[in-house]
Amino acid sequence: MRLAIPLEGDRLCAHFGHCTRFALLDVDAEGKRVVGVQMVTPPPHAPGVLPEWLKQQGADVVIAGGMGGRAQALFTAAGIEVVTGAPADTAENLAIAYVSNALVRGDNICDH
Repeated sequence: MRLAIPLEGDRLCAHFGHCTRFALLDVDAEGKRVVGVQMVTPPPHAPGVLPEWLKQQGADVVIAGGMGGRAQALFTAAGIEVVTGAPADTAENLAIAYVSNALVRGDNICDH
């Protein structure tokens, strides 16, 4: 399974469309561990670009703090699960929490 997590510095970026890079984490869901990490720079932000780009990167799940409804629909159409309301933590901590069914989710902080 490959998780895509938008970052600002070394922590989750509150809004995925404004991130400076993505962590792509390959995880062993059964073993509840990260087996590989790749840091990638996204293309310039424009409506509809990131869902297709992350699909090309092999993402199965995107974990975000906030994400607009249109982006969520585009990710779903691309076959990528969307998790919103994640806390500002490191990519590895978020990935382990996700595969352990322990990811604490708050409100989707995006209003568009």
